[in-house]
Amino acid sequence: MKNKNQAEMSFLEHLEELRWHLVRSFLYIFVFAVLAFIFKNIVFDVILLGPSKPDFFTNRLLCGLAEDLSMPVLCINQEPLSLQNINMTGQFTTHLWVSFLAGVIVAFPLIFWEFWRFIKPALYKEEVESSRGAIFFASILFTIGILFAYYIISPLSVHFLGNYQVSEQVDNIVNLGSYIGTVSSIILASGILFELPMFIYFMSKVGLVTADTLKKYRRHSIVVTLALAAIITPPDVISQILVCLPLILLYEAGIIIARGVEYRRSKELAKQ
Repeated sequence: MKNKNQAEMSFLEHLEELRWHLVRSFLYIFVFAVLAFIFKNIVFDVILLGPSKPDFFTNRLLCGLAEDLSMPVLCINQEPLSLQNINMTGQFTTHLWVSFLAGVIVAFPLIFWEFWRFIKPALYKEEVESSRGAIFFASILFTIGILFAYYIISPLSVHFLGNYQVSEQVDNIVNLGSYIGTVSSIILASGILFELPMFIYFMSKVGLVTADTLKKYRRHSIVVTLALAAIITPPDVISQILVCLPLILLYEAGIIIARGVEYRRSKELAKQ
């Protein structure tokens, strides 16, 4: 029996329902974007520009390890990164874009909740019960991905790209938009990629993937993971390995999740 009222909703009623979910989602984004716009000092000076500063947590940790292990190469981002703005509207448009992006990131649990409320009436009662906690786990995975990119990938990327030189005659004076675009794309891409187990869960629920299929294409997934790591990280081996390892582990976790979904489905069929 469906977890909804007996009367079937028409196509237009579905569209109306979807419209209100989208309106509320955009409202959440707008509210958090306005807050990010107001508190720009925290968003820019503390958060976004943090990975480029010597006192950033990861930079201090790596420099401490460099001293303990006598490996100076581990100490990163000790020189201030020179940033500049070359467009008249550059700083203002960057401010707007970052505020919107911050709104999306902070509002993600609420956006996912709205999505869940929209599809929930179309699910069977058993499916709703077995999917409890989806919002919580999706939010946790997204947050872990964001923090992983912010504290691990971003400082390494800033150090590598900010100090890379084709010639000593060429100084790196980084454009503000380029810096923000690099850091924000890495952070957002990592948050989305860490949703892989949730994606596999829903795909296996509707029968589009199985644990055997995922195991069969495990080698292919490693190649895809390497390609994704090459896209969202600078072209150095350490950063790519740091991205690949969590994604491979998440894929393996997806196999376990798919196997669990299949096991519960077989038990339900056996009861019928």
